[in-house]
Amino acid sequence: MELRALRYFVTVAEELHFGRAAERLNIVQPAVSQQIARLERELGTRLLTRTSRTVRLTESGRRVLAAAQETLAAAERVRTVVHEPGSVVRIGTATGLTARLERGIEALRELNPTFELVLVDLPVIERVNALRRGELDLALVRGPVSAPGLHVLPVWTEPLHAVVSARHPAAGRDSVTVAELADHVLRAPSDPPLHEAVTSALGASRARFGRPAGTAQDTIVEVGADPRSWALMPVGEITTIGSTRVRSLPLNPPITITGNILTPHDYLPSQCAHAIITAFKDAPV
Repeated sequence: MELRALRYFVTVAEELHFGRAAERLNIVQPAVSQQIARLERELGTRLLTRTSRTVRLTESGRRVLAAAQETLAAAERVRTVVHEPGSVVRIGTATGLTARLERGIEALRELNPTFELVLVDLPVIERVNALRRGELDLALVRGPVSAPGLHVLPVWTEPLHAVVSARHPAAGRDSVTVAELADHVLRAPSDPPLHEAVTSALGASRARFGRPAGTAQDTIVEVGADPRSWALMPVGEITTIGSTRVRSLPLNPPITITGNILTPHDYLPSQCAHAIITAFKDAPV
């Protein structure tokens, strides 16, 4: 869903006239009609009823109008934050998010190339607490997270791969099932959201849990030295470290986790962070 389509819809809803809306937007009327029709198809509902003389909002249209106005206000607030001279955007992050951060930061710099960026690498709990104290503006977190007082915005998905020693019996496989690893010790992540994501993904699958894993780098080193153990890790973490002593195996069936952007409640309106989501979402395939 594009901000442009929402802007066109809001303008038509305010004018209740396609011609006047086109004049305000400084575009031709057919372009407005096309965007509204595309938005209605995407939402699966009629937003406007139109006759030769009148344009009216449907019940769905009235609900969407309120949300669209809030979304546009949120996007404008993001532009303002990064456009103020000397403004600082502080982002809490973790390992394995380099490519996503680079894309997101470039998207924000399209709004203003001069804002100052500060990246802060913290464990999940400290990232959340820093947001609450006002020490961060945004934080990227993998896995389900309970964060009262903060917005939690699901933005991307990321595959989990099995990490095994290069000497593990499955190391030469193209993929592996969880059942095929059940006799080996699983080193689950210690970060609470990622730990919950891994254990939830395993469901009823039988797994032998060993000592909790530490940092991504330490986990890969330890698993690489022990062919009797394995770990489930986000692909981004594995590729960042690039060890030759372990193998990263896709799971069959695949298991993914959700990546979230966390913001304070007073940073963006409650339901709308379109510009932030657009900046940090999955790259087009």
